[in-house]
Amino acid sequence: MSKILFVVTGATHWTLNDGTQHPTGYWAEELLTPYKAFTEAGHMVVFATPGGVVPVADAGSLAPAVNGDRDITPELAEIAGLASPLTLEEVDLADYQAVFYPGGHGPMEDLAVDATSGRLLVKALESGKPLGVVCHAPAALLAANRADGTSAFTGRKITAFSNEEERQGGLADKAVWLLEDRLKGIGADVRVAAPWTPNVVIDGNLITGQNPMSSGPLAAELLKRLG
Repeated sequence: MSKILFVVTGATHWTLNDGTQHPTGYWAEELLTPYKAFTEAGHMVVFATPGGVVPVADAGSLAPAVNGDRDITPELAEIAGLASPLTLEEVDLADYQAVFYPGGHGPMEDLAVDATSGRLLVKALESGKPLGVVCHAPAALLAANRADGTSAFTGRKITAFSNEEERQGGLADKAVWLLEDRLKGIGADVRVAAPWTPNVVIDGNLITGQNPMSSGPLAAELLKRLG
């Protein structure tokens, strides 16, 4: 059995370019699908958030229409660890065999500027342990700088929620910045596929997924590396 660290956004809103707060959180399916894949394979999942706050699911991600016409709220409620996450400062990477970041717009608000998460990402990348990051969670990579100020992800092949998906989702024009653009700005080799299609990009121990449709395939790739 391996222990897998889930780093989850603690944000409940995303600040738009007019200063308004768009309600958000983590995207439920992107947490639940990998969680079930890992735990059903016999692994243990531990949660951590900025400040140890209890994470909140984006209300839009709970709609049955985006979850195969089923209500996933009871399944999330059964995940006891979500109610008592560690703080990021408490995390010792040595205790875990893999790290996973689920998405949602929340990471655009907090993890994108969280230095503690950034240091954890640098250590995880350099450790060789599987590091999975999906959808909007690659926003956290923006805070992953080495001691000399350079990004640990410059030149790395990744994917993330695309500009076109943000446009089709109706929030691109309201965003202060777009994730695909910012990741290209740190020198990452961003590879996006057609909107809303599964897309997983692997670069060494780094496994990234483009959107909610990619969380299951990403989890499968990460599991291969746990043995």
